[in-house]
Amino acid sequence: MRSPGGLPGRTQLLTPIPDSMRKQEVWTGGEAGQGHGTGSPAEQVKALVDLLAGKGGQGPQALQTPNRTSESPLGPQSKDLRIQRHREALLSRAGGSLEQGSPSPRLTSLLLVEGLTDLQLKEHDFTQVEATRGDPRPARTVSLDQLFLPLSRVSIPPRISITIGVAGMGKTTLVRNFIHLWARGQVGKDFSLVLPLTFRDLNTYEKLSADRLVHSVFPHVSGESGLEAAALSKSLLILDGLDECKMPLDFSSTAACTDPKKEIPVDHLITNIIRGNLCPEVSVWVTSRPSVAGQIPGGLVDRMTEIRGFNEEEIKVCLEQMFPEDQTLSGWALSQMQADRALYLMCTVPAFCQLAGSALGHVGRNGLGPQDAELWPPRTLCELYSWYFRAALGGEGQEKGRTSPCIQQVAHGGRKMVGTLGRLAFHGLIRKKYVFYEPDLKAFGVDLPLLQGTLCSCFLRREDTPASSAAYCFTHLSLQEFAAAAYYYSASKRAIFDLFTEGGVSWPRLGFLTHFRSAAQRAMQMEDGRLDVFLRFLSGLLSPRVNALLAGSLLAQGEHWGYRAQVAELLQGCLRPDVAVCARVVNVLHCLHELQHTELARSVEEAMASGDLARLTAPPHRAALAYLLQVSDACTQEANLSLFLSKSVFQSLLPQLLYCRSLRLDGNQFQDPGMELLGSMLSGKDCRVQRISLAENKIGNKGAKALARSLLVNRSLTALDLRSNSIGPQGAKALADALKRNRTLASLRPPPCPHSLQSNTIRDDGTRSVAEALAANRTLSALHLQKNTIGPRGAQCMADALKQNRSLKELMFSSNSIGDGGAQALAEALKVNQGLESLDLQSNSISDAGVAALMGALCANRTLLSLNLRENSISPEGAQDLARGLCTNSVLRNLDLTANLLHDQGAQAIAVAMRENCALTSLHLQWNFIQAGAAEALGQALQHNRSLTSLDLQENAIGDEGASAVASALKANTALTALYLQVASIGAPGAQALGEALAVNRTLEILDLRGNAIGVAGAKALANALKVNASLRRLNLQENSLGMDGAICVATALSGNHGLQYINLQGNHISESGVRMISEAIKTNAPSCTVEM
Repeated sequence: MRSPGGLPGRTQLLTPIPDSMRKQEVWTGGEAGQGHGTGSPAEQVKALVDLLAGKGGQGPQALQTPNRTSESPLGPQSKDLRIQRHREALLSRAGGSLEQGSPSPRLTSLLLVEGLTDLQLKEHDFTQVEATRGDPRPARTVSLDQLFLPLSRVSIPPRISITIGVAGMGKTTLVRNFIHLWARGQVGKDFSLVLPLTFRDLNTYEKLSADRLVHSVFPHVSGESGLEAAALSKSLLILDGLDECKMPLDFSSTAACTDPKKEIPVDHLITNIIRGNLCPEVSVWVTSRPSVAGQIPGGLVDRMTEIRGFNEEEIKVCLEQMFPEDQTLSGWALSQMQADRALYLMCTVPAFCQLAGSALGHVGRNGLGPQDAELWPPRTLCELYSWYFRAALGGEGQEKGRTSPCIQQVAHGGRKMVGTLGRLAFHGLIRKKYVFYEPDLKAFGVDLPLLQGTLCSCFLRREDTPASSAAYCFTHLSLQEFAAAAYYYSASKRAIFDLFTEGGVSWPRLGFLTHFRSAAQRAMQMEDGRLDVFLRFLSGLLSPRVNALLAGSLLAQGEHWGYRAQVAELLQGCLRPDVAVCARVVNVLHCLHELQHTELARSVEEAMASGDLARLTAPPHRAALAYLLQVSDACTQEANLSLFLSKSVFQSLLPQLLYCRSLRLDGNQFQDPGMELLGSMLSGKDCRVQRISLAENKIGNKGAKALARSLLVNRSLTALDLRSNSIGPQGAKALADALKRNRTLASLRPPPCPHSLQSNTIRDDGTRSVAEALAANRTLSALHLQKNTIGPRGAQCMADALKQNRSLKELMFSSNSIGDGGAQALAEALKVNQGLESLDLQSNSISDAGVAALMGALCANRTLLSLNLRENSISPEGAQDLARGLCTNSVLRNLDLTANLLHDQGAQAIAVAMRENCALTSLHLQWNFIQAGAAEALGQALQHNRSLTSLDLQENAIGDEGASAVASALKANTALTALYLQVASIGAPGAQALGEALAVNRTLEILDLRGNAIGVAGAKALANALKVNASLRRLNLQENSLGMDGAICVATALSGNHGLQYINLQGNHISESGVRMISEAIKTNAPSCTVEM
């Protein structure tokens, strides 16, 4: 296998690609290419057979493996010399020596998956990557050295293991890495023998026996059965590339065979080995593309793993290895990939990443011609592959010694390639044939000498097999599809009969459009989607940009104009009003994109942005929406379909909604039947939804039960929002029962929405059910139960659960009626619980007795960071308990006492505590009947406190005297960053005191004085402060009777202030002309400052 690293010159630009495109991964260090000095693969295999048969290493054909002496560091010396030689021979075939580096980390840690999903079984590889956005399924990982070991003490090693990965993901390279490491004694130490075979090799046999199969890999001295030798020691049989098997495996009708010496068809042999009828003591490892792996019944598979794709860092490393001599070029290629999200997403497939890098590297090295500038960068798959084709043509010309091949020669080479390889590719595609042998090439009239050219070698790769017959395969499946589409495009203009008909005999079909319609119909009828990408390329060849790219070499200049509009109409006619928008229909939108006919998708995207989706419900609009859910940047983080989906539209989109990470479906009036549909979606093995919001959908207890059933099996959902529905106690019980078993749901509060089960009338009975679940659940971290008519009994149940639960971090209990009894129960729980960080008890009729209990708990609790006691009935006596708690507690960060009955006496007690408290950072005392006396006490506390960063005193009549006291503290305080003094009866004197403080203070960033009466004099004082203050970022002077003069003073002062980012001057009796003038002045004086007038 060649390294994709060095690309020393233009003539060699594409030479690394063919050998590594189809089964690609980068050998680290100098591994790549080390096997080339040992002769051809056929010679190596013959030497291996001779060696293991006891003929030694004599003769020129012997395998040339270094360090075969007893000092060879291959691990412990085997008692059987033949096994030792087998290890060394495999190491030589792998092309590595002992000093070389380790394989890619991506191939040493596989995903442990539970069977195949519908997406993997039924869809094209590209569709799988696009639908899942290249993200692997959430799964555990298993390292390569533990791949065949038990996963627990009570389990047994797997006999049948399957590793899946889409085309180009690196399955064969994984196998080669494993063989390389096993031969060095680093993995698979339990196996004495590893017997590697590829289906590409097995295809050369018509019949085989089990004994002959093993003997072909591990021959013995005369008289000894290879199968018996394998049975004597623990052996692993590797079958690489099931998707390349020429006959599908049929486990339902293949006859059983237990005779190891009986020769039977190869597919029957493999079926019986997997069943255990043959070689039952041998472990079997199969690699395959996902769709073909489904041929093996799940009941026979003991372990299934999956190779993950490249992450962002690995894409970058791949490009750096492709262009090691020019890091600037690799960086430029990466930026070009990232410019198109859809193409960059496909680069998670290593082979595609190399193909794209090759095309981009060619342009980066050679630059763009005058006519090419408008065609760059590539926006579609067909455009990218057209650039790759042009790069291959450039390599062909340079190989023949021409710096610039003439257009006639280029055109001839391109058309000849399409006429030969394209026909082979097309018929292979419709027959599911991806490996070809010399008889196949001859049958399709492929000129073998033509395959030696650079152009063909960039598409087709030759490999020798043990049977001494060459095998050919396209360097990547997508290149076979591109060549097939190019052939079909060319042939359909002159073909009389249907090109899809095997014998070429069918009803006459004349004209390109007739043949295109036939291709579209065939693609739509294919349940496995294997013609999807072929149809995309066929559509793309009609786009103006692709025509300009390939004009003169593969296409005739301007020939697309006669067909493009009619093909677009034909494709849109495929968007039929089916029950569900399936992948075939979404692929039609991909075809329209390739055709550069994007009006339909753009209209739906604009409606999504403007919130006007409700008027677009026709089948074509649904298909376009499903397409956008896959490719739109806006839908990547969250698909907002609120106030849009009817039940029928929702049902039609279900297959595509499966793969959205975050769904907002608020206000769609789904009711309970809609939840049955949603539950079926969430129960699917394919489901990737992580967050879902279902607020205001009239969901009752039946709908909640449907969701609960899905939560029993769902493994992706982490956040669920059901606020403002009517699930009631029964619905709450169903969800709670599901939570006892669900291990992924972490929040009944999907961000950014601050609610979840709010307003669902679950009452005390429903709360009891939720509490029982919480006691057993170990993953839920946030639970919101606002406005659910929960009383003291429900609070007691929740408190009992909190004594056992350790995972819950946030509990919102606001707007219920738990009273002092409920608060006391929760307080007892807080003495025990050491996990809860945020507790919201707003508006719960809690008075002094409840507060006393809570503060007593805070003396013992060491985890609670935020406590909300807004809108309760806390008096000055309760404030005394609050103060004692603050003096003791050193953990609480946020305390909200808004809208209680503290008065000056209570606020003064809290102020005294703040002198000692060193933990609280945010204190809300809004609307507590506080006056100047308490403000003075708080001001004195601020002169000593070094932790408080936010103080809220709004809607308290502290007046100028109180404002002055706080201002005096600001001259010394260096911690406070936000001060809220809205509607605090502050006039000009108070504003002047604050202005003097701002001239000195260097930490305050937010000052809110809305709804006071500071007037012109106060405005002038603050303006003078702004001239020297550098810390303030936001200033609110709304409704302060500034008048025109005061506003001008502030606006003028901003010319010397470069820190203010926001100022509000609304409601200050300024005329429209004055507003315009002041706004312009602020924009001129402080262009970075946002002004609201």
